[in-house]
Amino acid sequence: MWFLNDKDDIRSSYFLEEVATEFDIQGLELDWTCVAWDGDLFYYNNEWNYRKFKGTKWQNINSPEITNYLINSYRVLLTRARQGMVIYIPNGNNEDVTRQEFMYDGTFEFFKSLGIEEI
Repeated sequence: MWFLNDKDDIRSSYFLEEVATEFDIQGLELDWTCVAWDGDLFYYNNEWNYRKFKGTKWQNINSPEITNYLINSYRVLLTRARQGMVIYIPNGNNEDVTRQEFMYDGTFEFFKSLGIEEI
């Protein structure tokens, strides 16, 4: 289990060098986690939007099966923490078409409306 390795392994929990996917952490319970939220699942105009980054741009997901897969990926990531979790939502940048502000701001505001504390 690479995350339990000591300070000599950059994959260990001593560092923030490696990102673990839903496959890496399936069945794993951690005391604290940090979930990085991206533009593939975002809240905008009072609804959830589902996208996949392909080539050089985001493409809408229209398949119910792929949408469910995406939702379940986040579900797995959001259910690994036993004591607490940080959800990291990056700032958007309208000068970068791959991470425009509306993709992140709506999700951020949605989580705040649920009572999740901003730190």
